[in-house]
Amino acid sequence: MNLSKIKIGSLFLLGSIFFLFAFKSNDSQQGKTFTKMENGNHEELGKVIWERDFEKGLAKSKIENKPVFLLFQEVPGCSTCRNYGNNVLSHPQIVEAIETLFVPVAIFNNKKGKDAAVLKMYNEPSWNNPVVRIVDAEKKNIVNRVSGNYSALGIVHAMVFALQKEEKEIPTYLNLLKQSLEAEVSGTETATFSMYCFWTGEKKLGSVGGVLETQPGFMNEQEVVEVKYNPVLISYGNLVEEAKQASCASHVYTENQQQTSEAQKVVGKNGASKKSRFRLDKEPKYYLSKSIYRYVPMTQFQATKVNVKIGNGQSPDEYLSPRQLELLNVIKNNPKRKWKSAINVDLVKAWEKIEKMKA
Repeated sequence: MNLSKIKIGSLFLLGSIFFLFAFKSNDSQQGKTFTKMENGNHEELGKVIWERDFEKGLAKSKIENKPVFLLFQEVPGCSTCRNYGNNVLSHPQIVEAIETLFVPVAIFNNKKGKDAAVLKMYNEPSWNNPVVRIVDAEKKNIVNRVSGNYSALGIVHAMVFALQKEEKEIPTYLNLLKQSLEAEVSGTETATFSMYCFWTGEKKLGSVGGVLETQPGFMNEQEVVEVKYNPVLISYGNLVEEAKQASCASHVYTENQQQTSEAQKVVGKNGASKKSRFRLDKEPKYYLSKSIYRYVPMTQFQATKVNVKIGNGQSPDEYLSPRQLELLNVIKNNPKRKWKSAINVDLVKAWEKIEKMKA
């Protein structure tokens, strides 16, 4: 009888120990999952790797001599917050700039504790749409807070202005991105030129200031280059003049009567006529397409500049970001992989695909 009681007691004790161990293990796993989620598994945070402790971010800022990119974000958040994360904070070049030129710190504006304390420090409202501040290691604002502007340009402008105020170099890739986004906001225009060789035309017209993109093709059975440009930086008349001087305006195809009038002043009455259907050539960015750089995802502006450099027998590396150059080295070192051309492919989509191939 006593022996049975001892056995029952032993089994009860062992069962209790097992239960406590299982509970403790499960609790620990939940804690790890929670921490992991807060560190970057929220779509509101985009693809940036964020520091979640403001004081640690400040300490890192001091050591690395970089400004702090401070994001106040509602997590989980509304559609505005999610769109901001999925679009602006997921753009490969914006992500790279935030992570390499700044110390990224995310503050959740709908949490208590340390997050709420930082909100109070900067007088930021809780449960708010995204706000960005760029501050120094002493917590002082370097530029005006970015709020109400949920565009890529708003972020890029803030980063560029902050780097300028801190007297730091603006990387070429970031400056090109800034110019592209500014043109998209202010509005771009299109010009179409016929010439003896559209490969040469892309190379020559792509080097003109204010030109953002070139595409080779055919119109009225003639080789043409369709040019997207920023009219804030170069007028249509001046662009036609540049094309004529480069022997790239044997005929000008116009979008409207105003373009026709301006073009005829430069190339004569018979040198300009109304634009017809444009058919893209199968080998856009010819010089780029014949190089290993064709596998590197780029913005259209970058691709235009890179094509010009390669066409002139020069290295285009100055136009690429450090991560694009790293990717280029991966491609060079793995020639047997089935890399696909990224020419005329959206940068974000192309980058996602190639990242999967790298993995």
